[in-house]
Amino acid sequence: MSNTNAPNIPLPKTRPATVKSAILHVVSLAQYAVAYTRSWAANSPIERIRLRARCDWLENQLAIVTEQLRIITVRMALIDPCHRPHYPPAERMAILQLRAACGWSQKQTADRLLVAPAAEPARSCCSRSLPIATSGRAC
Repeated sequence: MSNTNAPNIPLPKTRPATVKSAILHVVSLAQYAVAYTRSWAANSPIERIRLRARCDWLENQLAIVTEQLRIITVRMALIDPCHRPHYPPAERMAILQLRAACGWSQKQTADRLLVAPAAEPARSCCSRSLPIATSGRAC
């Protein structure tokens, strides 16, 4: 339910900086509370609590890595494909292995890793595009 009669309260001009600071302080305090609780749970004599603490820590690490990946992906998407860094051969092989392990099509791989599929004609400015080779079978 939304309150359509909400008062129009004027906000201070420094609101963006104040709100940003408040959010960062809240996140810091939450991190402290979580760290304290996890340390208590990790040292618990009850195995179920220790396992739950470990699971919680792993879920938190996954969330952190996912957010880092989101931030990097947004940044890379803003760079013109012709000016993005190119993958060295070891990373190209890792991309092909990841594609095979996940069962991605050539287009899915290109979309997820922000590379041009090999089927696309190379632009004049993209002389070193990453070819994603197929194994002769349709994905």
